[in-house]
Amino acid sequence: MELFLERGYAEVTVTEIADRAGLTKRTFFNHFADKREVLFAGAQDFEASIVKHLTEAASDLDPIDAAVAALTHGTLGLAQYRDYAHLRRDVIASSPELQERDVMKMASLASAMAESLRQRNVPARTAVLAAQAAVAVFNTAYGDWVDDGSADFSVLMQRSLADFRRAVEGTRGTGS
Repeated sequence: MELFLERGYAEVTVTEIADRAGLTKRTFFNHFADKREVLFAGAQDFEASIVKHLTEAASDLDPIDAAVAALTHGTLGLAQYRDYAHLRRDVIASSPELQERDVMKMASLASAMAESLRQRNVPARTAVLAAQAAVAVFNTAYGDWVDDGSADFSVLMQRSLADFRRAVEGTRGTGS
């Protein structure tokens, strides 16, 4: 992360990352497919955690509420990475290549969530819409969380969900 911030993502090589970390290039590639993945390490574990929480969500929850609850619970462990999250967001924003990868990771998460919702007997189209909406709610809350070091993520998720509902209902509300 330091290298990316010092010189810009595009200017940093895998060899430089490995050297800074005290690793060989070969060891780097044992852990990451490419340098982009340094910023997305743990994405598969995060996705699995969200799906697990979604599977365990109360059966009486509406699909969007179950999906948002799963994302909220799955994200609570990220508090320890708040400083890293801010730097990571800045690096991703600096590179169209990383922005594209971020979108792909979020699409994969939404797809996995939709499948989990389908397993909860939610109709396929509803499952896809609920999962994609929940990811949008998450992305908004996550951005707010990165910006406000004192904010509670659960509160931000509920605020983001309320703003989403107002948007869908066509009301203006008082959201951010």
